[in-house]
Amino acid sequence: MEKLKVRCRSCQKELIGQPGKVVTCGCANRTVIREDVISAVDLSKVVMLTNPTHDKKNSLFTSDDLRYQESRRKRKVRKLDFEVR
Repeated sequence: MEKLKVRCRSCQKELIGQPGKVVTCGCANRTVIREDVISAVDLSKVVMLTNPTHDKKNSLFTSDDLRYQESRRKRKVRKLDFEVR
């Protein structure tokens, strides 16, 4: 699997995610990489340099299931108006 790589715009430091370790930049923005999770005080100051892709074979859903879920996600939400008596 490809490693996650980000750059903190506050201090211009590049962080590379390490399995089992927490990597941080140490500036006021406090950009942190834990496994495949990125956190910071202001995420708009963080740039993703690499976006690792996960294996599709390890997925619990088949391609048909994923297509169905994507179509459900695009549904409109119907708002109901109730008459108050």
